[in-house]
Parts: sequence; C-alpha cells; structure tokens
Amino acid sequence: MQPHFHFGLHAEHGVVARASTAITSHLAAWYLEREQFEPVPGQSDLFRLTQPDHDLRRRAWHTVHDLRRRGFTVQADLNAPTQRNAAAERLARIARAAAARPPQHRVNAPQVASVPVPALGAHSSAARRAR
Repeated sequence: MQPHFHFGLHAEHGVVARASTAITSHLAAWYLEREQFEPVPGQSDLFRLTQPDHDLRRRAWHTVHDLRRRGFTVQADLNAPTQRNAAAERLARIARAAAARPPQHRVNAPQVASVPVPALGAHSSAARRAR
C-alpha cells in the first residue's frame, strides 16, 4: 500500500511533507495546514513546517503521529542531517546567554547605600505620645 504522506528534511526548507496520490491534494493540504505546514512557493505539492527555528524535529514527529492516529499511512525520514541546523544554533545562543553574568551582578558594580527604615512599632508609639 502506498503511504498517504511522505516527510523528510530539506536543506533549505527544513521539514517538508508531500502527499501521495493515495489522498486528494485538497484534503492533504487541509490536514497539513492544521499541523502548521505551509505550501512551499513555486512547488504546489510540497509543504514545509512553519517556524523552522522552533523545535523542528519534535513538531515534525508530532505531526507524523497525529496523522497516523487518524488512520493515514506516513513514511518519514527525519534523521538525515541538514545544512541549516537552526535549532542547535538557537540552543547554543541560549546557553551562552545563560552562562554570561548579568550586569547587575558584575564584580565592580557600585554598591547602592540603603537608607534604614524605621520600625513600625517606633513610629506608632511616637504618634501616640503626640496625641
């Protein structure tokens, strides 16, 4: 039996999906768009996952599992490396930012002198004596 959908990795578009002839094109487009895929410009039968910088592989596998739960057969090859690994680059940026010392914790930062605040009890007893 021919799979309904084929999923794979594309160097330029990230995760892509293509419907086979086992499903009508408008029904395939309907399902893929609800799973956050969009048509690739210039290629009417190819769809790419939106927001490629946002957890690409997990979202792709989630789509594969969703379609299989709905009874579709899906062929997925999402393990091939891509030239553009935006998710790994994003995680590296986050790790560098987390490792950096924030400006308020610099060693040479000037210390702000605090002004002592009178205790509540002292203020209220002075007010009572004035009456």
